[in-house]
Amino acid sequence: MSDLIERRLSGLLAAGATALLAVAGLAAPAYAGTGHASPGAAGLGDRLYPLLGNGGYDVQNYDLTIRYPAKDPAQTISGDVTITAVATQNLSRFDLDFAGKSVGKVEVNGRAATFSRDGDELIVTPGHALARGKRFWVTVSGFTATPIPANADSPAGFVTTADGTVMAGQPNQSHQLFPSNDHPRDLATYTISMARPAGWAAVANGRHVGDRTRGGTVTSVYRESKPMASELIQLAVGDFTVFQRPSVGGVPIRDVVPTRLAADLLPKADVERSQLAWMVSKVGKYPFEEYGSLVIDTDLGFALETQTLSLYDTGLFATPKFVLDPIMAHELAHMWFGDSVAPYQWSDVWQNEGHATWYELAYADEHGQFQDYTGETDLESYFKKVYARGDVYRARYGPVAHPLKSDSIWDVFNPNVYDGGALVLYALRQKIGAKAFDVLERSWVAKYRGETASTQDFIALASKISHQNLSGFLNDWLYGTTTPPMPGHPDWTVTAPPAAAAAKTLAAPAHAYPHR
Repeated sequence: MSDLIERRLSGLLAAGATALLAVAGLAAPAYAGTGHASPGAAGLGDRLYPLLGNGGYDVQNYDLTIRYPAKDPAQTISGDVTITAVATQNLSRFDLDFAGKSVGKVEVNGRAATFSRDGDELIVTPGHALARGKRFWVTVSGFTATPIPANADSPAGFVTTADGTVMAGQPNQSHQLFPSNDHPRDLATYTISMARPAGWAAVANGRHVGDRTRGGTVTSVYRESKPMASELIQLAVGDFTVFQRPSVGGVPIRDVVPTRLAADLLPKADVERSQLAWMVSKVGKYPFEEYGSLVIDTDLGFALETQTLSLYDTGLFATPKFVLDPIMAHELAHMWFGDSVAPYQWSDVWQNEGHATWYELAYADEHGQFQDYTGETDLESYFKKVYARGDVYRARYGPVAHPLKSDSIWDVFNPNVYDGGALVLYALRQKIGAKAFDVLERSWVAKYRGETASTQDFIALASKISHQNLSGFLNDWLYGTTTPPMPGHPDWTVTAPPAAAAAKTLAAPAHAYPHR
């Protein structure tokens, strides 16, 4: 989006306008392509989630409006979304991911389009084919969705709590709320409008553009101007308190908590300010407009790095400071690793979780919490213990960058992408030295800021920074079925996996609280 269009968008949003077609001032393109038009693929072919995402187009922006008619956290909501996209092939039809209750109507470039549903696929057939390389707009109006209670073993996506609703869409659940191209490979900007009864708060990703009131309804508009994966979207609407803290290095900080629990929860979140300064000292400039924490009163079962507003539950906030603080550092680290630099495919999730675990452990180590948190005296002893479990993890879950399956969310978000991913980074640091490793970390988040990147991209950059060909070394660590020797520690040994390793669940590390 050009700077001119962006400025015009901001001005109109402040006045309550949401129509991107009018903002852009662009005519809807007619089909002017050459060659046969064909359907876009019903899925991006991700090895773990083959039907997640869709082929044939690249989303540029979502303009999403959700309506909450009453102060009822369990209510069915309605919404509209206008998606601005560019066709990557001559398209006769295309799919969106959507698992909500119903769809009102669909328009493409302002004209009625036919649509049908097949499972989680919303299949859209425009009146005219769409030309490759041309921008188009699809508007889905009057869709509905109903939140469900949190369940750590079966992610809810659109979550109801005692105080309101939130989103927990990772890895494949954001389309429970709204039609999207629900795969992190397709990053886009977002305008999010939430209309709800006066007296309820509404917070989303990015920067608060403004509010407008009509009768007893207040609509809040947020703009996430940095590219974002759909799985990271956040809409928190309900009886919440929004608390503004002093900015850190120019980054505004706001926390969102149930109003009735604010006095207990808000003091515990204040550590995020010093943590933000700490992370910036490690890897460089914070990549987004805002940061903060959202705490909900339900058994979510994990913490989650929704972009600019990390999500936690009250169970975690009831743990000792030596547990809570490192996990908050983990979610903050995701703003660089996983949010700003998104995985090309879900097999690359070790890049998110291995890095976040690395900084989680480093934070605990540097702030005197490590032994209480992990039960080990230092990082070396901790990684020696993880190393010993390496072959057992690989037998049960698959190699670090190749989870065996996705039957359960915990098959993908397994100990070998967390501790195993951090162990890969420890091995790499042993191999190339601390100085080169630090340069690599900063270079990775700078080079791929606002983009997706793959495991092979990481290997290539590590090789370039270190002036070594690390292809064999890192491929063995990331894709091997056995754990390679640890540089600098020839005495470290691995435990042989039991014959039944693939048939049983391994115990998580002593410090583990589920976090993604």
